[in-house]
Amino acid sequence: MHGRIIFLNGTSSSGKSSIARELLRVLDDPHFHMPVDSFHAMRSRREIAADELPDVLHRTWKGFHRAVAGMAAAGNNVVVDHVLSEEWRLLDCLELFPARDVVLVGVRCSLEELQRREQARGDRPAGLAARQFEQVHAHGLYDIECDTTTSSATDCARQISAFLPQRPLPTAFEELRTVLRPGLRPEA
Repeated sequence: MHGRIIFLNGTSSSGKSSIARELLRVLDDPHFHMPVDSFHAMRSRREIAADELPDVLHRTWKGFHRAVAGMAAAGNNVVVDHVLSEEWRLLDCLELFPARDVVLVGVRCSLEELQRREQARGDRPAGLAARQFEQVHAHGLYDIECDTTTSSATDCARQISAFLPQRPLPTAFEELRTVLRPGLRPEA
């Protein structure tokens, strides 16, 4: 039995981690929160040369995707906290994850609020969310969306939890796979 993947996609500071923590609290079945930031935090702290950094980051994201796929393949339910700010990330996930088992959640927030949160946090490069803002939702298709500009993480988690039993088919991942990865087997 394959585990479900609740895939939270949004810019930095959009509230994905807060929603994930609330989902772990409100969902009946056990779930694992797998944030991409945790994978970056596992890397050694030595300075990486600027010309090496893109390759290191690319390998980190690819490894993260494969770790998520492995946890779900072992029957674990997973809440993924990710930023699809580069098209290859979505394409890689479409290839790795069984599309029927993925609930793709768009986590939106106004640019003004993202900038306010980013400044208040102080642990993100200035302007990161603004640089991600257009690309992160460019694929345009979700199973469900929430907006943390006006809704709390708890409200978003409850909205997602209530949606799960009545999720329509085909899933957003199935539709995206048909459009973006047409050569993949449907059951992959």
